[in-house]
Amino acid sequence: MTSPFFTHLECTRTGTRYDRDGLHNLSDVGAPLFARYDLTAAAFTVSRDDLSRRHEGGMWRYREVMPLRPGDAAITLEEGSTPLRSCPRLAASLDLQQLWVKDESTNPTGSFKARGLSAAVTAAAARGATKLAIPTAGNAGGALAAYAAAAGLESYVFMPADTPQAFQLEVISCGGHLELVDGLISDCGRIVGERKQEEGWFDVSTLKEPYRVEGKKTMGYEMAEQFGWRLPDVVIYPTGGGTGLIGMWKAFEEMEKLGWLEPGQRPRMVSVQASGCAPVVRAFEAGEETATPWEDAQTCASGLRVPGAVGDFLMLRALRESQGTAVAVEDEELVADSHELARLTGIFPAPEGGATLTALRRLRDSGWVADDDRVVLFNTGSGYKYLEALSTKTP
Repeated sequence: MTSPFFTHLECTRTGTRYDRDGLHNLSDVGAPLFARYDLTAAAFTVSRDDLSRRHEGGMWRYREVMPLRPGDAAITLEEGSTPLRSCPRLAASLDLQQLWVKDESTNPTGSFKARGLSAAVTAAAARGATKLAIPTAGNAGGALAAYAAAAGLESYVFMPADTPQAFQLEVISCGGHLELVDGLISDCGRIVGERKQEEGWFDVSTLKEPYRVEGKKTMGYEMAEQFGWRLPDVVIYPTGGGTGLIGMWKAFEEMEKLGWLEPGQRPRMVSVQASGCAPVVRAFEAGEETATPWEDAQTCASGLRVPGAVGDFLMLRALRESQGTAVAVEDEELVADSHELARLTGIFPAPEGGATLTALRRLRDSGWVADDDRVVLFNTGSGYKYLEALSTKTP
């Protein structure tokens, strides 16, 4: 399972090329690196019809556009192939004709983070890393610990001390070294940055290595394939570090170059954040190209409590290129809508998933989403990991 089309890495600010063989973090100018492929050659080798004849599931079935060199072995727990569920009762409650939920809670570690960490651990292990470190708001730490365990690597996880217990136990159970930090994910990231050289850790922070985004982009490939290669009109996505939104936008570009999507049919992308931590929303509304870090970040949706993201400019670029928007929602609303989403679909979502429903209500009320728009909400994780947060308001 290798990709002969993975050619190099590229700085997302300057376009400078980097070799694909080393252990890389950010580029020389401090920007994320993207994996690049010879998509012209790939288009002659694999087609949409070829994909439909493949028996294997999961995200690695898109191997031609995954960063696998000859000899690399994917570290996988069979992540991906998550359901895209039509939700007619929820749609009717909003006077919408067509509404789906892409349910990432069915991934092996209970969230979309499994995709990114599968790709990141695969790349790190293949390049000789033995100790991996990550700052996390919750789900990413558990996913790193799980995939490191599968690969036989050591994992070092730093998370805020008030992170729900389920996330802490997941790391410990998978053999990860857990350190709780009095502060936010940004404080955890600072500790990783200060200690990684001395400790011999490879930093797999969001977008500070090139491959987590490659795993996340497969959500875009899956969604396109599940829709018969006609994308929806609107995608509403909860945004912390933003790798999923950035990855899907990258996937849409790649699929256009492969000839799998018609140009000009990409969805409008919507970033959803909590009102207590909304740096991307604030920057989008102000017309800024980067986001100022949010001070005193607070929200019960721990995945949204990311005061500053290294890929903020990539998120803002995707929102504007797609003619999309950004919405901030209150904790009380997103918790209530987590229960409402469960009541009308049977999906027990993470609070971040509930936030997408709150955002959709807002966009319906304003007319930004029309009656006949085809809309996809992303539930990025399982409500079972957030029992404390979801108990703050019962239906």
